[in-house]
Amino acid sequence: MSEPILEMRNVEKRFGGVRAIDNFSLKVEPGAIYGLIGPNGAGKTTIFNTITGIYQADAGQILFEGRDITKIKPHEAAEAGIARTFQNIRLFGNLTVQMNVVIACNMHSSYHLGDALFRTPKYRRVTEETGERAMEFLKAVGLEDKAQERASSLPYGHQRKLEIARAMATEPRLLLLDEPAAGMNADESLELVEFIRELKEKFPITILMIEHHMDVVTNLCDACTVLNFGKTLASGTMKEIKENPEVVEAYLGGDE
Repeated sequence: MSEPILEMRNVEKRFGGVRAIDNFSLKVEPGAIYGLIGPNGAGKTTIFNTITGIYQADAGQILFEGRDITKIKPHEAAEAGIARTFQNIRLFGNLTVQMNVVIACNMHSSYHLGDALFRTPKYRRVTEETGERAMEFLKAVGLEDKAQERASSLPYGHQRKLEIARAMATEPRLLLLDEPAAGMNADESLELVEFIRELKEKFPITILMIEHHMDVVTNLCDACTVLNFGKTLASGTMKEIKENPEVVEAYLGGDE
């Protein structure tokens, strides 16, 4: 078996006397789509925040591709190859769709401040290349015809796609999706499932996703961990999760 791309070992995160993450462990294999599910307040987003350095874990260890990233900073996580989206979409609403992606592409730009100030040939060349690269990502998510529209003018589902395109423009190897189907109806959720499948075919990425829509999780994820009050309730394949009586009782609704 290959080395996990992401491993969390007995991670804890406390806020005052509350343990948002309690002795949490996780292994995500390269190329997988792995789900995190659980009720609101179960600690799912806190886990994302500790992986990406927004929060620092109080105990335990987090490894990315075998490297200890327990104390990583957010910009270092992005540079290391970890990207994320948020439950509440965070776009530059007044900028064009293309510029939202260009900003992310610029993380890998090679020009310096002086080049930008004096608009040197290097700056002009890199700017043109970055614009073309941004269009490639927009084409990958089906938004190339919206490139010059304001991001805030896009329908909700397209804003989700744009946020994912922007995350992909940082060239991650691990993509964290925080409730990508939030606010979507059943038809939109099915479209999202197909979109994420196509994304996996186009890019060599591993996906860790938080999701409340069980149809999305069931149709996409190879395996899943169920959280409850910051602790692991169950882990396994989707078939194992759906047949686990504790999960059915605590999260999937018992006999209802």
